[in-house]
Amino acid sequence: MRTALITGSSRGIGKAIAKQLAKDGFNVIVNYTKSKDQAEKLVLELNSAYNVDCTSVCADVSEREQVEKMFSEAGKVDILVNNAGIAQQKLFTDITENDWDRMFAVDVKGVFNCCQCALPYMIHQKSGKIINISSMWGQVGGSCEVHYSAAKAAVIGFTKALAKEVGSSGIQVNCIAPGVINTEMNSNLDENTMEELKEETPLGVIGMPKDIANAVSFLASDKADFITGQILGVNGGMII
Repeated sequence: MRTALITGSSRGIGKAIAKQLAKDGFNVIVNYTKSKDQAEKLVLELNSAYNVDCTSVCADVSEREQVEKMFSEAGKVDILVNNAGIAQQKLFTDITENDWDRMFAVDVKGVFNCCQCALPYMIHQKSGKIINISSMWGQVGGSCEVHYSAAKAAVIGFTKALAKEVGSSGIQVNCIAPGVINTEMNSNLDENTMEELKEETPLGVIGMPKDIANAVSFLASDKADFITGQILGVNGGMII
């Protein structure tokens, strides 16, 4: 049975991905940084609902030592979903050096750390799938989110380059760029703003975490074996 590790999967999009991959028959490793209770509750739920072996592990993906320990404990990882990330809305002139550094430490260095730790096993096995979660703002840029947009754009470039490098080892590297998704990360947006975003979306709805989970499910499956280096926009048509 194959094993999937999803970073930042105790809640939100990551939680939905963990649930879907467990349903698909993967053993799931739920990574978290602070939400221990939520992670452990999710693991219990998955183990009781599906015939899989799920565990949780605490690690800040921006800290290399913690990531190395996480992968050492995890053993083999066949599917890596780099979902952990932070976001922040701020005028560019108000972004501090610490804001910038923390954004790139989690959203970009975190992907780097996890991929470097996952790849030795994948390369040895001549198979594996890496799925990075970016954002539509990494494709087109978002006002008052310059550091976030830049970090998510870096994830897109990272995906394309790594896909070329490890393709000969039978490893697929792809990226999902979500649009506006109804998660805790967007809870700071008021009702009027969410309604405006809904109206701007051609499908006329706000996305749900399961929409991203379904896309990950496809890319993690054998059906996507001939797909690599691609950016899949799951945004209701907002970015075309």
